[in-house]
Amino acid sequence: MAADPRQFGRRGVRRALVLLAGAGVLISGCASMPDSGDIHPVKAQGGDSQVRVYAVPPRKGAQPEEIVTGFLEAMTSDDADFATARKYLTAKASKQWRPGDGTTVLAAAPDVGQPASGSRGEPGMGYPLRGRQIAAVDAQQAYQPMAPRDYRSSLHLSLQTTPEGKEWRIDALPAGLVLGASDFQRNFVSINNYYFASGRDVVVADPIYIRRKQDPVTGMDATAQAVKSLLDGPTNWLRPVVESPFPTGTALKDGVTSLTFDDRNTLRVPLNEKASHVGRPQCVKMAAQILFTVRDVTSTRVEQVELERSDGSQLCVLGRGQAEEFAADQLSGRPDNQYFVDEKGRLAVLSGAAKEITEPELVTGPLGDGRLPVSAVAVARDEHNAAAVSKDSRRLFVSSIVSDGEPGAPVLESRGQNEHDRLSAPSWDGRGDLWVADRNPADPALLRLPGGTGEPQKVKIVPGLDGGRIEALKVSADGVRIALLLKKGDTTTLNIGRVERSGPKNDPVVSVAELRPAAPQMETVTAVSWAGPSRLVVVGKEAGGVQQVRYLRTDGSSPPDSLPGLNGVKSVAASDDPERPLVAYSEDDGIVRRPAGGNWQTMVEKEHGSSPVYPG
Repeated sequence: MAADPRQFGRRGVRRALVLLAGAGVLISGCASMPDSGDIHPVKAQGGDSQVRVYAVPPRKGAQPEEIVTGFLEAMTSDDADFATARKYLTAKASKQWRPGDGTTVLAAAPDVGQPASGSRGEPGMGYPLRGRQIAAVDAQQAYQPMAPRDYRSSLHLSLQTTPEGKEWRIDALPAGLVLGASDFQRNFVSINNYYFASGRDVVVADPIYIRRKQDPVTGMDATAQAVKSLLDGPTNWLRPVVESPFPTGTALKDGVTSLTFDDRNTLRVPLNEKASHVGRPQCVKMAAQILFTVRDVTSTRVEQVELERSDGSQLCVLGRGQAEEFAADQLSGRPDNQYFVDEKGRLAVLSGAAKEITEPELVTGPLGDGRLPVSAVAVARDEHNAAAVSKDSRRLFVSSIVSDGEPGAPVLESRGQNEHDRLSAPSWDGRGDLWVADRNPADPALLRLPGGTGEPQKVKIVPGLDGGRIEALKVSADGVRIALLLKKGDTTTLNIGRVERSGPKNDPVVSVAELRPAAPQMETVTAVSWAGPSRLVVVGKEAGGVQQVRYLRTDGSSPPDSLPGLNGVKSVAASDDPERPLVAYSEDDGIVRRPAGGNWQTMVEKEHGSSPVYPG
């Protein structure tokens, strides 16, 4: 099955797949299979149907093409410290190469160009590497998407003296790893590290990528990797707005590379001496961070986390239920109800407790009895009040939806000349503050109303919007992040910003900093909603494509969840609870919902309602 190196050319790395009969496991061999050497048996992993790549060392007398092919393939494996991949490098190059420094993610495996001989005084051969880069993962394991761009780099080879004689080896290579998207997804998995919002007992998700199985560099299993990365601290982007109660220098106890559960589903985490003297309140928060972080890493249901001192004695124990007091959505009513605006501009509710679709009911008060016809709403997370934009999008009202009363004066008015240049749909954060955008071209602004009814305050965006304007917004339950739809020309993009607060705690100066693209592959995004701690549901389309509803992580990467197609979607709403149905408004089908794992179901005919929302 040897691949003919003469066919190497520009077609990139080839891959040979072998199916183990009866084992249900695929293994991927080196693109250029050796015609000599030992055969290594592969033990089948029960229930593991993932493709596994096993690196193959260079054969004696391997030609430059085989060295290049073999190294690129070995880079996609997970052997300890990339030992096999290093066999393709010179001693100096191997010492300098640090695979953990970051990963360049290409749309497909790198394409290798025709070799070029070194110029006079530079013996050897150079092979250009080309591709379309779609993302980068930095040394903190943070993922950053990008609009596809040309990637160009190279590998340089030289003849080296070895005990077997002269052999070709790579003496210059790109930093870190260079992987195609499929290899990246096979080797890495997205997880959330959790830190506390600055000055608050609420956890905030910080998405990163770790190795799915054992980390070749540290030798740690996935759970240990997750805890290690948590102890290393938040990513640079999130760091200014979060904090961690772990004492500086806290790490796993020396030699710990695996964390396992006992028969009561308790995870024991041995820490080093730095954490041995913390008090119980601090330890409880430390345990909560670990519990939230590891619960999505393993299929085992984490019932409690026990932290241990360096001498093995117990530091503290925290149960799953106790940790929930630190959840960002703790103010939400349970179950979350679904709200919408009916054909007469009234706010209606569908019970979140009902398993079957039920008849909607109008809320109590002026928003439900028709005295204040509205076009868009946001229901407070405690489901006691709601903010509503008037039919002409000029005025913003806040009213109770659980008791009757007279309509109050508007809390905000826009001076925009037409409906589309006035107020956006509002959004409540987890602190009880209300956010809205005034789209008036003469005075565009992002506004925050403390407590929902306080004096509107302009929120500064650093750096500015560079000529764009905010079309829509959604604030996360933790109040630390905001999703903005920014329109510039004919393009509307999705961006995630960091909400920073400075000054007095009771009267802070609030700003949004360091906007970053969350869907650079999409030409236009028309709607967005938070769908969990670090997940969004987005409506948009790629250049030349059709509209789609899809999930995205806040770092811009795509989770494996897929959604069935739906046409003419104008708005979408999701709960922080993944078990709650996704809700959308379609011009073709009306208000529809999709239960977890199910298909879209019509809730309200298109003539009778629009603008569905969950609390938030």
